[in-house]
Amino acid sequence: MAVDNADLAALIGSRICHDLISPVGAINNGLELLGMSGVVDGPELELISDSVLNANARIRFFRVAFGAAGEQQMGRAEIISILADMSKAGRMSYSWTPLEGCSREEVRMVFLALLCLESALPYGGQVTMLCSGQSWSITGEGTKLNLDESLWGHLDGSDDAAAITPALVQFAMLPVAAKQAGRRIQFDQTLEKITIQF
Repeated sequence: MAVDNADLAALIGSRICHDLISPVGAINNGLELLGMSGVVDGPELELISDSVLNANARIRFFRVAFGAAGEQQMGRAEIISILADMSKAGRMSYSWTPLEGCSREEVRMVFLALLCLESALPYGGQVTMLCSGQSWSITGEGTKLNLDESLWGHLDGSDDAAAITPALVQFAMLPVAAKQAGRRIQFDQTLEKITIQF
């Protein structure tokens, strides 16, 4: 069976995150044991511990955003847990409003949209995720939005002149994920707010 490039990239993302989550978890367990033993304590241990928690949060998030979507459902508690850990590790805060679980495919698109919004909010901000029927609206609010119009044009196909770098791969992946799901991406912006819809 042939695998297209988008599916292959998702499978690679899943494999990398799967293989990294266990050793990072083991490091965290080791740090907890060191902390309980009292042998090592202080700001150094706290710095390492915070870094491990940050890495764990990013790996869990990336596993959904860049991994293979599949047909399975994700429970609301799991989604909230991932977003809460991401908030602790960064300058963004997240508000997930759906009360029920969602398909992994939908959550993947939302997480890719979050990464797009994160790039436009260099000083951090608040992201709210709303779902009405089959329609999603993901809104980022913050001061001093920084949008590269040609980069954002990748999302709706209006402009694809901007080069996609590794840090901006979400702008190439979200349109592909939306197309696979039969969705169309739109976005609009004001001075302090940008919304992605699909």
